[in-house]
Amino acid sequence: MKKVGVLISGRGSNLGALIAAQSNAPYKIVLVISNVEGAGGLERAAAAGIATRVIPHKGKSREDFDTELDAALRLAGAQIVVLAGFMRILSDGFARAWEGRLINIHPSLLPAYKGTRVHERVIEAGEA
Repeated sequence: MKKVGVLISGRGSNLGALIAAQSNAPYKIVLVISNVEGAGGLERAAAAGIATRVIPHKGKSREDFDTELDAALRLAGAQIVVLAGFMRILSDGFARAWEGRLINIHPSLLPAYKGTRVHERVIEAGEA
């Protein structure tokens, strides 16, 4: 059973799918972290009995923010990190520290398609 930390920034629809699937999957979500106070996904996690934490990014360097993320994930015992609608670019150092254990389930096509509704916008632009 792998211990998973999930990073979110919003309402947590992808997180909801992960929570629903975990009873039949070889993973357990041990922590949900948001960079946004009041993100809806935090309520989803708390309702499922999953620990939550808010780590604001404002006023911090990318590296300092990522160091806080890394420390919280390690303290929770996370073995895998899932980016589920996490709307921040992670530093090279964070990506290297979690290399092979970092999964993004909210893909974007940077730099052309940032943010939400990525797939819809790619199709509308005829690039699918």
